[in-house]
Amino acid sequence: MSRKGNPYDNALMEAFYKTLKRELVNDAHFATIEQAQLEIFKYIETYYNPKRLHSALGYLSPVEFEKIVTN
Repeated sequence: MSRKGNPYDNALMEAFYKTLKRELVNDAHFATIEQAQLEIFKYIETYYNPKRLHSALGYLSPVEFEKIVTN
């Protein structure tokens, strides 16, 4: 567990949350918590993992990177 007030202890998750907020949450208006959860799930499963390119993965999506390293 990271120390309170120290985002560097969990830098990868902090980077993910920043991206999620910038690309989805900041401009969205959700009617319910359930709708927000569904939209975040769809963002991760239909865009972030299969399509979004990640510089840390050599500009591959996580799905493409996983295929390469497991073959």
